[in-house]
Amino acid sequence: MEFSEYTLIVGMAFLVAGFVKGVTGMGLPPIAIGLMAVVVAPVQAAALIVVPSMVSNVWQMLVGPGFLVAVRRFGWLLLMICVGAAFGVGVLTGESPASATLALGLVLFVYAMLGLFKFHMQVSAHNERWASPLVGGLTGFLAGATGVSSVPSAPYMNSLGMNKDALLQALGLVFTVGTFALAVGLYLKGSFELAAAWESTMCLIPTMAGVMAGQRCRAMLSAETFKTVFFVVLLLLGTYMITRVVWL
Repeated sequence: MEFSEYTLIVGMAFLVAGFVKGVTGMGLPPIAIGLMAVVVAPVQAAALIVVPSMVSNVWQMLVGPGFLVAVRRFGWLLLMICVGAAFGVGVLTGESPASATLALGLVLFVYAMLGLFKFHMQVSAHNERWASPLVGGLTGFLAGATGVSSVPSAPYMNSLGMNKDALLQALGLVFTVGTFALAVGLYLKGSFELAAAWESTMCLIPTMAGVMAGQRCRAMLSAETFKTVFFVVLLLLGTYMITRVVWL
């Protein structure tokens, strides 16, 4: 693939993902990685997402007064994300790119189905004690294997009955730790060196352009309608990746 074509595809992926993030407040990693993984190796797509995802998630994590409360409440979940990512990154950086593509396709497919069918559960404070480490470990493994840390963390965090501000801050914390664990794993595997870090940093430009455009369009669009389109796109991407591995 020529450099100009590569630059165009990556830039458009981050522009679209940033726009979705600006409108809905979510979706940067799955959209960007999903679009790039159609033509770029999943491990390379995951490396490129590190800086844009980290910047947006740190900002989301630090907004509001509940940061330390969230750290104390979800300490075991965050720790298990790091443990899970240490094992999952082996899939992403392994000798078989098809395994990483299949894993990413399955995660996008499941994430889309949960969103389209508005899956919702409730977890009590008693069950949270054992559920949080379990969800953290699985989230970390999938983050390491695919670069996407929103499954199953996002549905789980939504099930805890937090108010909107606390939920957004807690998700920002979880996604930040997931992205950091992914970056460390890729670095230790030799897949996130200086060149990759610089490319990832440059991806902030189309990302932020998309975010600002999305924020301007937010008032003109129905959030529910846009989320439906968002999940349909993820479903199509996931289905494409699964069938590409299974049938080709």
